[in-house]
Amino acid sequence: MRLLFLVSAVFLGACTQSSNMDVAPDAPATTQYLTVLHTNDHHGRFWPNAQGEYGMAARATLLTQLRAQATERNDAVILLSGGDINTGIPESDLQQAEPDFKAMSMLGYDAMAIGNHEFDNPLSVLAKQQKWANFPLLSANILNKDNGKHAYQPYVMLNKQGLKIAVFGLTTTDTAKIANPDFIGAFDFIDPTKATNAILADMQRQQADVIIAVTHMGHYANADHGINAPGDVTLARQLAPGAIDMIVGGHSQEPVCMQDTHVTVADYRPGMACQPDKQNGIWIMQAHEWGKYVGEARFAIEGEQVTLLSYQLHPVNLKDKQDQWVGKYIEPDQNMVNFLTPYQTKGQDKLSVTLGSTQVRLEGDRNKVRFMPTNLAQVITEAQKQHVKADFAVISGGGIRDSIVAGEINYKDILRVHPFKNRIGYIDFSGQDALAYIRKIAAYPADSGAYAHFNNVTAICDGGTLRSVRINGEPIKADKTYRMSINSYNAAGGDGYPRLNSDPRFVDSGDADASVLSAYVQQHSPLDAIEVPAAFTCR
Repeated sequence: MRLLFLVSAVFLGACTQSSNMDVAPDAPATTQYLTVLHTNDHHGRFWPNAQGEYGMAARATLLTQLRAQATERNDAVILLSGGDINTGIPESDLQQAEPDFKAMSMLGYDAMAIGNHEFDNPLSVLAKQQKWANFPLLSANILNKDNGKHAYQPYVMLNKQGLKIAVFGLTTTDTAKIANPDFIGAFDFIDPTKATNAILADMQRQQADVIIAVTHMGHYANADHGINAPGDVTLARQLAPGAIDMIVGGHSQEPVCMQDTHVTVADYRPGMACQPDKQNGIWIMQAHEWGKYVGEARFAIEGEQVTLLSYQLHPVNLKDKQDQWVGKYIEPDQNMVNFLTPYQTKGQDKLSVTLGSTQVRLEGDRNKVRFMPTNLAQVITEAQKQHVKADFAVISGGGIRDSIVAGEINYKDILRVHPFKNRIGYIDFSGQDALAYIRKIAAYPADSGAYAHFNNVTAICDGGTLRSVRINGEPIKADKTYRMSINSYNAAGGDGYPRLNSDPRFVDSGDADASVLSAYVQQHSPLDAIEVPAAFTCR
């Protein structure tokens, strides 16, 4: 089995965005070279943003250039994705990411990890996406509960210029908590290290020269993963030294560029040099998100030795703070533009109708809705509460995916907030059950998707102790019935909430969250100042 050897700090320190990647004149004739290109967390960004940044057509041009350079060096080349192709841009969401997967096939991806957002839709949609892709969607740690077998292809063997490259996939075990339980109920998401060890011998029997994990688990410096499931660093440390050669990751949506052994570069900007993480002899790479970068790692393979020669994050038409292009502007590939334009047009036609307006910014940014009550959370829960004639409402912060700026609101704005097609339902609780439920989810921590937003619920505290809970300003009465609105994701146990949709008292209205919010905006525009309640806490 091959081992990874540490590249000297002097050599790596010389690697910048303009690194010289020529073969050293004294290199042994037996040395082979591999270029690994990678992206992750695409999230529907097949089209450039409003500033003309990134997009798959510019990525196509860049990949053509990088492959041509690698061919001139006689390198083998592979292209990998760390997963999460789904969910993020309405034009893509409304078309089940068809343009994204088909464009990835045109770009020549060799494999991708299955991300947690690949389960945002029913499994029939994922099966359709597998057919759109001419490359495998991999995960070795998703097993069928009924027989313990792999639910998806665990690995693929690639032969590139005589190099045998084994690529296996891993998916965050948090998927069991953050994906829709109705879609993943038949699966077990097992420990990634256990899953890796279970297939290593099989890949080694096939005499792989290089073994690569393509993962969707997240990079957490020094394995400090907090409330998240363990990620790539933990995996690397738990494997035997040299068991695999590298990890191409995703999920935490960051450029993995290390300042020192256990510290990432705090404020990475496009154009800066980047040195990936290395743990237990295993290189760990991640290329931020949305196709903003293409990562390029070049390795020399000589016998059992696999050595990193250089690493770069190539920006894909990104702008600096002065609104100037970083590096040379990449002309979008016209064939890709022609292919994607009908999808963009179709999506825009569906999204451009104005529904109403807001006089204030409705706050739904991730760094707010997972930490504190916001006005957008109040609008959402008010809409859902009214829709099912409930007494109070709740939604987890993870169910709010974007903000709405002041001005006109169209369906595209709504789908940015609600991309998951969750349905709105309700349950009639006794006062005792309502109190128990509220107390439980109110205890979920901030800085997580589980952070609870309440509507029409207040906490009464005394000296840091919760004394009572009020609904509609009145203390909860044990013998009274209270109706709570909740979306199908949380009702199914999403974000770790107590499962309610199997309770005979639960009723699914069948109406999607985006439709409910759209109707509310139409009926109540223009939205004005919105009262935001205090956080439900006594701390």
